[in-house]
Amino acid sequence: MAQIIAIANQKGGVGKTTTAVNLAASLAVLKKRVLLVDMDSQGNATMGSGIQKNDLLYSVTDVLLGEVPIETAILKAEVGYKVLGANRDLAGVELAIAEQPGREFILREALQEIENAFDYIIVDCAPSLSLITVNALAAVDGVLIPMQCEYYALEGLADLTQTIDRIQQALNPDLQIVGVLRTMYDARNALTRDVSEELQQYFGKKLYDTVIPRNIRLAEAPAHGLPVIYFEKSSKGAVAYLNLAAEMLKKSKVKKGSKA
Repeated sequence: MAQIIAIANQKGGVGKTTTAVNLAASLAVLKKRVLLVDMDSQGNATMGSGIQKNDLLYSVTDVLLGEVPIETAILKAEVGYKVLGANRDLAGVELAIAEQPGREFILREALQEIENAFDYIIVDCAPSLSLITVNALAAVDGVLIPMQCEYYALEGLADLTQTIDRIQQALNPDLQIVGVLRTMYDARNALTRDVSEELQQYFGKKLYDTVIPRNIRLAEAPAHGLPVIYFEKSSKGAVAYLNLAAEMLKKSKVKKGSKA
């Protein structure tokens, strides 16, 4: 059964989609069966995986509207993992399902049909708290929060933790924060170091040791429709995301061992 993880932050521009794409690719490089679900109508995770969002025959929209089975809409990317893609059609779904009974659980029910085929399902969420994002958070086991070490990012983090608490109470009692990831990290910056220390105090072991540095190759890779590990595998960004995937696998093993 897959571990289902949302990459979420209600603040934009924190490296959310970059993390979703590159974590999926890195887990696949480490021989895990991975599905990336794009739940953002911008479709950037789809494009970053080398799939043209405007050429999709079926997308996550069709799955949420019940028009096709989820297996029909899943595509195999050329970068080692599978993708349930999105495009601007997703923007109209919220209105279409607003009155539907069980509307918050549509994605959960769809993923239950295929989760045994994967080790990890990574869900890229939009930065807004819409019914689409609620669907994502109701469907996952945990949330990985990417964030920049800056003052305003802390405000966004407070909003997100409140949202997670509400979803946990109302829709998904097993939902938890599985980790916080520092992105666009520059250790030379004093504020970065200060915020990093605050995160360490607040989140403890949930703060990933791996940090994602500012890296030009990481910024360039999406324009080529590639995760950075396929664009330039020796770059600092590629190495960092591979380290993140390895750390995630290690944490999963520890968690399983602690339950035994």
